[in-house]
Amino acid sequence: MFLCDHASHFVPAELNGLGIEAQELERHIGWDIGAAGVTGVLSEYFDAPAILSGVSRLVIDCNRQLEGSDLIPENSDGTLIPGNLGLSETARLNRIDRWFRPYHDAAEAVLAGRKETVVVSIHSMTPSLGGIARPWQIALSSYVDRSLTEPVIAALRASGDCVVGDNQPYDLDPAVDYSVPYHAMGRGLQHLQVEFRQDEVENAVGQRRWALRLAAALGLT
Repeated sequence: MFLCDHASHFVPAELNGLGIEAQELERHIGWDIGAAGVTGVLSEYFDAPAILSGVSRLVIDCNRQLEGSDLIPENSDGTLIPGNLGLSETARLNRIDRWFRPYHDAAEAVLAGRKETVVVSIHSMTPSLGGIARPWQIALSSYVDRSLTEPVIAALRASGDCVVGDNQPYDLDPAVDYSVPYHAMGRGLQHLQVEFRQDEVENAVGQRRWALRLAAALGLT
């Protein structure tokens, strides 16, 4: 099963664009650029279900713990999000009920009764953050269970023609991340959390190229 927590930069009309310029939503703060396209190729390749979030991560971040301060961010990479400031508990719970829970309920529905499912969470990362460039074209984030992470990293690095990150720039943190810890780690399922650099997957050609490269690496494990 493939998960794409930040597949969309859509903001429902009633939220009035969260009070930010539309072009801000199209940046990496609004969604994981290219991740939905990569997920679609992988889903088709493996004939496997894919669950994609339907709203911007600025509306609610489907990969954050419910008690986390960044579940509904008030600031993202220096951009203030007026529509998220001073939310009442009622408004916060409304977003959880309307967009967070249905996404994760859909994933749970797929996994119900399954025993051998591999859960793969697809993300993308901005090429630089805070003025620091990121050399990794693809990166895998892990926690304790690296039974799938290590062979996939080895397969990706075997050709010697790409830079592969291992817990760089992000690790997998069950205290912060939600999707893989909840759906996979809690069940003892094999899992991957993958980041593609956004300049590599910003168009359909790149999305397909990198999706098939990851698919090939998975096929070698």
